[in-house]
Amino acid sequence: MSGPVGGPGAAAGAQWGTVTSIDPDAPIGIFDSGFGGLTVLRAIVDQLPGEDIIYLGDTARAPYGEKTLGEVREYALECLDHLVSLGVKALVIACNSASSAVLRDARERYSVPVVDVILPAARRAVQTTRNGRIGVICTEATAASGSYDDAFFAAPQVRLSTQACPRFVPLVEAGITGGHELLDAARGYLAPLQADGIDTLILGCTHYPLLTGPLSYLLGDGVTLVSSADECAQACYARLTELGLLRSGPREGRREFLTTGNPERFEGIGRRLIGGLVADVRQYA
Repeated sequence: MSGPVGGPGAAAGAQWGTVTSIDPDAPIGIFDSGFGGLTVLRAIVDQLPGEDIIYLGDTARAPYGEKTLGEVREYALECLDHLVSLGVKALVIACNSASSAVLRDARERYSVPVVDVILPAARRAVQTTRNGRIGVICTEATAASGSYDDAFFAAPQVRLSTQACPRFVPLVEAGITGGHELLDAARGYLAPLQADGIDTLILGCTHYPLLTGPLSYLLGDGVTLVSSADECAQACYARLTELGLLRSGPREGRREFLTTGNPERFEGIGRRLIGGLVADVRQYA
C-alpha cells in the first residue's frame, strides 16, 4: 500500500523502535477513531479470549471519514504512540480510514507488530470471488485514499468497485441497524455495485459488520460479504502465533477502554453495539 502524504501530526523525531524484546503477557492495543473498532475487539475476544486488551477510541475527533488524510495521520499517530507507551505487544489499527493514512508509517515507527484491517480483507476477497468483481463499501476518506486499489494492485484479475457510504456510521451509532431509513440508504449505495456484477463485497468500515443483516438481505445469496473486522482478528491471531507472542495457559483476558471523548457516552454506545464487553471506560486526553 502506498503511504500517505506527510501530515502535521507526526510526533516529530519520536522513535519507538528501540525495544529489543516483547513480553507475551503484555496486552494487545487496539486503536480506532471511535466505536466501529469495537467489532474488531469482539472478534479478537472470540478468537483470543485469554488476551488482555487496551482499546483506545478517539471519539473526540471522530468521525475520521470526514477528515483529510493529514489530519487522520496526525490523530492516529498520537493515539498509537500512547498505546505503545502503555507497553502493548501488538497494535491493531481497527479503522479503515486510519489504516489508509498511517499503516506504512506505523510499521516503520514501532517495534511491535502492526495489524491493519485493509490488507487482510483484500486477501480474503481475492480468495473468495468467483468472477473477479469485488465491491468495497467504506467511508469517504477511505475511498479517497485509494487504499483498497493499492491493496489489489497485485491482483490484476480483479475488477474493483468502491462505494462511499457516509450515512452508515451515524445511523449505526444512533442504534439504527435496520428499518426503512437504513434500507433506503443501503439500496442507493449498493445499486452501482450490483450493476457492476460484484459477487464479493468487502465491508470496508468496522461499523459495517453491524449491518450484515440488511446488506445480505438486499444483495442476496449470490454475493459473499467479507468483514474487515473478522479478517483483522484472524490476521492478529496469525501474527501473534508466528511471533510466539500468544499468552499461554487458560485465563480470562482483561479489557481496558480509553476514549478521548466522554466516557459515559462511549460506554453507552459501546454497550448498544457489542453488549457487556464494554465497561469501566476512562478518559484519555
